[in-house]
Formats: sequence, structure tokens, C-alpha cells
Amino acid sequence: MDRRDFTKASLLALTGLSLAPSMAASSAPASAPLYRISLAQWSLHSTLFDGELDNLDFARTAREEFGIGAVEYVNQFFMDQATNQSYLKKMKRRADNAGVDSLLIMCDSEGSLGHPDASERAQAVENHHKWVDAAKMLGCHSIRVNAATNDEGSYEEQMKRAADGLRQLTEYAAPKDINVIVENHGGLSSNGEWLAGVMETVDHSHCGTLPDFGNFTIREGETFDRYEGVRLLMPHAKGVSAKTFAFNEKGFETTIDYPRIMRIVLEAGYHGHVGIEYEGDGLDEYEGIRATKILLERTRTQLRSEFG
Repeated sequence: MDRRDFTKASLLALTGLSLAPSMAASSAPASAPLYRISLAQWSLHSTLFDGELDNLDFARTAREEFGIGAVEYVNQFFMDQATNQSYLKKMKRRADNAGVDSLLIMCDSEGSLGHPDASERAQAVENHHKWVDAAKMLGCHSIRVNAATNDEGSYEEQMKRAADGLRQLTEYAAPKDINVIVENHGGLSSNGEWLAGVMETVDHSHCGTLPDFGNFTIREGETFDRYEGVRLLMPHAKGVSAKTFAFNEKGFETTIDYPRIMRIVLEAGYHGHVGIEYEGDGLDEYEGIRATKILLERTRTQLRSEFG
């Protein structure tokens, strides 16, 4: 069986599971889905970097290729367009025409919000202002940032600096009704206890988290338990990133127990968007996105009887 045939078989297996009698709740009427599914642009990063897909066509692709009606942008794919009003209006128009909601912009390469030097920290805050404004124009609810601290200083010192940078940026974003949300994304930010502490220190309704199921490696040889990490970050969550890497022959993710982790998400009372972020190499990007979507749908059906 070649890879494409394997993918089809896996998707059929998952589809069949979602209709199995043990998941009979799928046939029961429901007033609303337990959670909605969105697509993170990073899932197509190779396709975008290779020039096979233009950023302006991402929203339409989400709708036409995958039947997904909400997207999460990555600033790397329109880095030089943050202040180009004409370009941003075109992005919004393309998304609107495709019937796709723009949820957030994932922002990288704009400096360290927890930099040890206060002036560098302030510059990083200012560098993010343009993305707050771009998010507002696109109709997003948030920008996703990194709580980078350059790994200098004690645990508590790094927490204090990250909270300071985030608070400054949030005070710029809040009057525009834009949230500043932080992903566990390496270093101490991948320590769920530390990042939850940062949120408590910032203590602002427009600052929250974007728990990522896959990013709990603090440094080489040191990881934080993913399930405990998600549990700690969910009280502050304004989005969720459903990372996938590999699937077995039945279409289940091999590194993450999806029913277990989505149960944690739902137990926190979260019913918003869960963003597909496929990062594997066993399937191509399009196949990986489809496999992840079916896995999320199947898990949603499985958990309906518990949370319906």
C-alpha cells in the first residue's frame, strides 16, 4: 500500500469509527458543537514557502480544500505587508468572499517581549503594534506572541520580565478589542506552570494563552507533561492549537491521546475554535490536515455524551 492509499484507508477508518454504535451521540441533536475547527496557516508552511500557494489564497483554500471556515494566519507569510492597508483589505475581502472567519495572527521575529534589557523589551512591544493593528483590520480577535526571555535570569525574574512586556503590549491592544495570547513555544514558555504564572502576573482580561498540544519541550532533555500543561493553561485560553505529527493505520495520532487531551480542554469550559496544526512528515500537508480534521471530528463525536 503506498502512502496515498494508506491515507485514504486511515481516513475511512476514522470516518467509520465516528459512525460506530459506541458513538451514537453523533446522531443525537445538538444545539451547538462542543468545539469548532479552524486551520492554522503553519500547516501549509512548506507549500507557502515553496511558492505553491499564495498567502492571499489561504482562506479560500481552507474552505474549498478542507471545508474549514476559520483560519489563523502566520505573519511570516506576509511579513512586509503589516502596514499595507490595501493588501490587508484584499486579505479580508478574499476571506469574506470565501465565507471564512479570520481568528488571529501568529507573530514571530519581532523581538523578545521578556528581554532582560528594558529598552529592548519596549522595542519588541512597539514592533508588535503593527500586528495588533493588522489583526483589527482583518477582523481577528487576537495576535499570538511568544513569551521569550532570552533564558536569562532566575525563574521568577524571567516571569516578571515576560509579564511586563505582555502587559505593555496588552494595554495597547485592549482598547482596540484585540487579545494578546501566548503559546507554549520553547524555553520556559513550554513550562505550563511558569506560563500560567505569567498570566496571573499580567492579570488582564485581554491577555491569555494559546495552548499547543505539541510544544512542551523546554530545552533538550527537559519536557513538561503535555496533559498537565494543557490543564494549567486552559483557564487562560482564548484559542487552542491541535498539533499532530503522525497517524497509525487506524488514523489515530500516535504521540497524543486526543480524547484525553480534548477532555481537558472541554472540562475547562472551552467551546471555541481548535486550530489544526499538522507538522508531520509521514503525510503531505494536505493529507495531514485532512487526517487531523477527521480525528478532531471523531473525538468531538466521542465526547458528546460526556459534555453534551
